Amino acid sequence: MSLSIEKPAADPRRYFEAVAPERARRAAAPPVCLYLEVTNRCNLLCETCPRTFEALEPPADMSMALFRSIIDQVPALSRAVLHGVGEPMLVKHLPDMIRTLKERGVYVLFNTNGTLLREKRFRELIDAGLDELRVSLDAADAATYALVRGKPFFDRIVRDVTRLTAYQQEAGVGHPRVSLWLTGLKETIDQLPAFVRLAARMGVAEVHLQRLVFDEDGFGMARAESSLFEQTREAEKAAIDAAQAIGRTLGVTLDASGATEPGLSLQKQEEKAWSGCRRPWSLMYFTANGRALPCCIAPFSARGYENYTLGDATRQTLDEIWNGPVYQEFRAALLSDAPPKPCRNCGLRWSL
Repeated sequence: MSLSIEKPAADPRRYFEAVAPERARRAAAPPVCLYLEVTNRCNLLCETCPRTFEALEPPADMSMALFRSIIDQVPALSRAVLHGVGEPMLVKHLPDMIRTLKERGVYVLFNTNGTLLREKRFRELIDAGLDELRVSLDAADAATYALVRGKPFFDRIVRDVTRLTAYQQEAGVGHPRVSLWLTGLKETIDQLPAFVRLAARMGVAEVHLQRLVFDEDGFGMARAESSLFEQTREAEKAAIDAAQAIGRTLGVTLDASGATEPGLSLQKQEEKAWSGCRRPWSLMYFTANGRALPCCIAPFSARGYENYTLGDATRQTLDEIWNGPVYQEFRAALLSDAPPKPCRNCGLRWSL
């Protein structure tokens, strides 16, 4: 049985707006967005990523058969995000996945570490019709990049992203929208003004400050002491303000993950921040092996996939998973005073 909706979100980048404010154990409508982890393999050892420190699932690329099986069950799909805890550009058939989705009118994006963005590859992404490319750079200089990302690829990424934006300008191609992302760490936030300047030199007009989400036990640099959330100091606020001012001068927008501005994204909004989340009513996330998880943040905020697996696309239909007993129990917990573990350290601003 396939899932369908009467009307997808008007703007696929704001897919959650298709979800009614009233939420219950059962979802009233099918998902409007799919997160498809096209691979769980990666060529970096990032200090903020759980896969650097533990084996989450057996290494795999999502097969075209599984990919098609999943998207065929959501004929009115509005938005597809092709990333998870791996590097999507390691997947040879990634352009074919993008092209298949674009033939169905789906808005397609993914995060990349940018290490494989050679001209042949970015031409393939452009030809396939990719709408948005988010480059996680995390630093404004090579030394800091190596500290956070684990390998010395900073100069290569800056070179190749610059070549991509130059090619787009010369060819008059407006897609994909290219943005640079920096994870907000106490160790790196002072680089944000330089990061905005770097984006301008690279021909990138969008910079995003990404909030650090971490398991309560922490790993690598993903620990409470490195987080800016609810504990931003004056010097760090000044760095954000300076970066925004520089961006206005250079024509670079500075926003934050969660569809909000940087300062607000780091402030606590309410005691039960998770209560505003609409992800379990608007999207489905599948790992490269077909495991259904609540969202792409869950692997970063809680250990042990077995603790928050909601289904298996290799054994169940999406309809059976979406309103099955496990998903219903997860939604009920999210609406309570005792949310599921992956949701406790998340919050509303990550849920938009």
